[in-house]
Amino acid sequence: MGRGGRQASRLWRVGVYIRLSRDDGRQESLSVQNQRKILLDYLEQEFQGQWELAGIYVDDGLTGTDDSRESFQRMIGDMKAGKVNCILCKTLSRAFRNYADQGYFLEEVFPRYRTRFIALGSPRVDSFLDPEAVQMGLEIPINGILNDRYAAKTSADVRRTLDMKRRRGEFIGSFAPYGYAKDPQDKNSLIPDPEAARVVGEIFQWYTQGMGKGAIAGRLNQAGEPNPTAYKARQGSNYRRPGGASDGLWSAATVGRILQNPVYAGTLVQGRQRVVSYKVHQTVEVPREGWYVVEGTHPPIVPPALFRRAQDLARRDTRRAPGRGEVHLFAGLLRCADCGKAMSRKTARNLAYYTCSTYRRKSKTACTKHTIREDRLRAQVAQALGAGEEDLSRGLLFEKVKEILVHEGGEITLCPLISGEGTEI
Repeated sequence: MGRGGRQASRLWRVGVYIRLSRDDGRQESLSVQNQRKILLDYLEQEFQGQWELAGIYVDDGLTGTDDSRESFQRMIGDMKAGKVNCILCKTLSRAFRNYADQGYFLEEVFPRYRTRFIALGSPRVDSFLDPEAVQMGLEIPINGILNDRYAAKTSADVRRTLDMKRRRGEFIGSFAPYGYAKDPQDKNSLIPDPEAARVVGEIFQWYTQGMGKGAIAGRLNQAGEPNPTAYKARQGSNYRRPGGASDGLWSAATVGRILQNPVYAGTLVQGRQRVVSYKVHQTVEVPREGWYVVEGTHPPIVPPALFRRAQDLARRDTRRAPGRGEVHLFAGLLRCADCGKAMSRKTARNLAYYTCSTYRRKSKTACTKHTIREDRLRAQVAQALGAGEEDLSRGLLFEKVKEILVHEGGEITLCPLISGEGTEI
């Protein structure tokens, strides 16, 4: 406890507030250690009144442009609970970079809870010893406006720098995507992480061979592979996904996000979200035309052709049979030769059939039945491709066939894939 000559009859329970922003860089004068020393020295040597230290509240690496900072809010909570009745910080800008917040706390919140606010530096603020300077003076509001404008300019400069890096295809995320690591020689470049990259490659292979996302997740869990969050934690990263704690298990949703991410084909897509403003730190979605898409920025984990095949498969109707881990062989590949709509699968007497979905689900007069048994379709397709029926797989079909047209009477026509040069592949 310290003592001073004035107001010795009141005990001030002091909360020392310290904030360091990423924007402050490595300025020693603003370091947490330096702020702590200056404030504690002030309490011991210059503070007027009886005091005891109620707590030291530190927000390290956080901006002062809003009041959602964890330690700041904890300090305010202690103030409202009566544990703190004096707040001490190095300068006004350490507590507030937002002019509106500064006015709200200095003119409304602190007076309501009879809390003394002291800021060292220029201007020096002491709402107990000089309340008129806070309530009616101009220097403190003007200083708040300057701090606010400085934050706005810094935010705009940072955004311009980040956008320039996005346009150049430099990775600016805090954590590399699962399957990659940041290049030790260049933190804005990605290099494959061999262990995780192997898992990513298997996911794409299994999916294009006909395995469903849930079945892939189950296979990975059975093999004891940690999900991306757990893997990064095992590697020593402090990465945390929003929401509850991870159980370390794979899910169909996690597999789906990997399958849709073009980073695995060597393409960076950045800028999908942005913060509302330098004061409002909530993120909003950016329209697709506002994204930064740069191809060939890093080594792909999966060949681009395999990635495209997975996207083509995802766009098709690939529903799985109940209780099965794999999609049906022809799911999403069959079209009616007359109306062009999908063929739907049904079973009767232990036999599977494909029928025109327009005829079956909409109107018997809109198209005709076009029914074909699945076993006969399999045999015809295998013959047309020059393969054995046992060799047919979704991977093979996606390599060779764009779609299969089913004509009335059960005849089929294969539409092969065509390469960019006009030759079959």
